[in-house]
Amino acid sequence: MRKSLIAFGLFALAALVGCVTINVYFPEAAAQKAADQFIGTVLEDSGAAKPAPKSDKAPPATGKQPSASLLDLVIPAAYAADAPDLQIRTPETDAIRERMKSRFAGELKTLFNAGAVGFTTDGLVAVRNAAAGPGADGVVSQENADRNALYQAIAKANGHPDWEPQIRKTFADGWIQKAPSGWYYRDASGAWKRK
Repeated sequence: MRKSLIAFGLFALAALVGCVTINVYFPEAAAQKAADQFIGTVLEDSGAAKPAPKSDKAPPATGKQPSASLLDLVIPAAYAADAPDLQIRTPETDAIRERMKSRFAGELKTLFNAGAVGFTTDGLVAVRNAAAGPGADGVVSQENADRNALYQAIAKANGHPDWEPQIRKTFADGWIQKAPSGWYYRDASGAWKRK
């Protein structure tokens, strides 16, 4: 009887170990850092914005922690000591960045300064006041094509096309945060706000 109980216990433990899967969580902190660097080079290199002063304060943690399960109690979850890295530099993303920098240094910066266009919560640019910027539709169309391609390329480069919505949201927040004072953006309700 005792041998069968031990054998059953070992079998149950082996079954639990065999059922372990590793969840890959979206690396939010790494994505924010990568987005800040990308956005910074586009805005600062185009002369659209000045570099933000560095702060000694750590940003508040906004990521959700995975909930503990019975399996986590039996077999501890493996968490990396450092945040995972997010691949953002590829030939495709470098080409997109150069086009965006050129567009910002040219027409787009002027359109933002005039209040003709603004950032949206989905990481794109929208025409806010067509009268303030003739030709804005064409520039916005080109910019949004590059932005959509950028978010997809980053997700693909990291082997997680399913991360595209999270990458888009991270960039959307970054564009608005790094926008110079006086530029417009849409809030979550769709209303235009001036920074």
